[in-house]
Amino acid sequence: MKLVRHSLLPAAPGAQYELVSLHYGTPGVGPKVTIQASLHADEVPGMLVAHHLRQHFEQLEAQGQIRGEIILIPAANPIGMNQWMLRAAQGRFDFASGENFNRNYADLTSAVVQAVGDQLGADAEQNVRLIRGALRDAVAALPRTSMLEDMRRVLLGLAVDADIVLDLHCDGEAVLHFYTTTAGWPQAEMLARCIGAEIVLLADRSGGDPFDEACSMLWPQLAERLGPAKPVPQACMAATIELRGEADVTHAYAERDARGILDFLAARGVLATPPATVPTLRCEALPLAGSIPLIAPHGGVVAFARRPGEQVLKGDRIADLIDPITGATTFIDAPVDGLFFARDNRRYAVAGMSLGKVAGRDALRSGKLLSA
Repeated sequence: MKLVRHSLLPAAPGAQYELVSLHYGTPGVGPKVTIQASLHADEVPGMLVAHHLRQHFEQLEAQGQIRGEIILIPAANPIGMNQWMLRAAQGRFDFASGENFNRNYADLTSAVVQAVGDQLGADAEQNVRLIRGALRDAVAALPRTSMLEDMRRVLLGLAVDADIVLDLHCDGEAVLHFYTTTAGWPQAEMLARCIGAEIVLLADRSGGDPFDEACSMLWPQLAERLGPAKPVPQACMAATIELRGEADVTHAYAERDARGILDFLAARGVLATPPATVPTLRCEALPLAGSIPLIAPHGGVVAFARRPGEQVLKGDRIADLIDPITGATTFIDAPVDGLFFARDNRRYAVAGMSLGKVAGRDALRSGKLLSA
């Protein structure tokens, strides 16, 4: 294992942050995999899964069982890890800019077309090699005028040329689920089987430019712009995996999730170990545009009547929202038939707050589909 320390641009003299990546296997001789944990630094389950994965990867590397290269970033957000206010971690938004740490990653499609578009031809494999080289150059040329920009540049540089990118997150309270692109679903179905996902949400483009889409979305965009004479396959399968809820931080869950990821890597030929029996698919892939948030119309106490993982029908009561001053109660009902898959872990709401999400089969929303 090789440990690399990436020093980030200091925000001020004497204030130095670094991001650590762990490298296993041999670059350039097989598939490349990048797995990062807790880009939202107060979402802890991913860091524990990474802790379990590093032990497995060390053993597999010692046994010569890794084909290619695996990069593990056990704590992907050193900036957010150090953001605390009034005894509470604040790892979702950058204090300096107010930006979500998982938004605004660079779309490098045009940079690639400009750099190597004229060099691409009928050989898809050669096209992938040229595109990945252009991607590495484009990331290296990204601006680094702030610590946040520099962290994005480092993270993208570690993943943009990978075959597989897994970004480990969690929700407030939720079932195990993940987000990926429509074009990535044929490859991601095996991931859903191996980790036991209970729902997968698909979007051609979700809005906000999250990390996983910066790695995977450019491939279908390139294919569309370049046309069939210059074939470009879906050379990167990237997914944002939501490891249940914020409080689901146990060794039992982490080991289960780590082994599911290992099974997926074995099935993809990244590991020389024989893949486990392919599990049954536990979920269906639904449109992210069919995931409908439950919005609080006013502030008050939240008393949930349903738990994540329950199937609901339109009109079923999900929660009571109680005004503690007047005693008035508003029933929060399911907006569509579907799976109530996630809810907020706070029990006092303010007006406009999202209390949970129900995933239906029909794409009813448009525009920016991700939460803030």
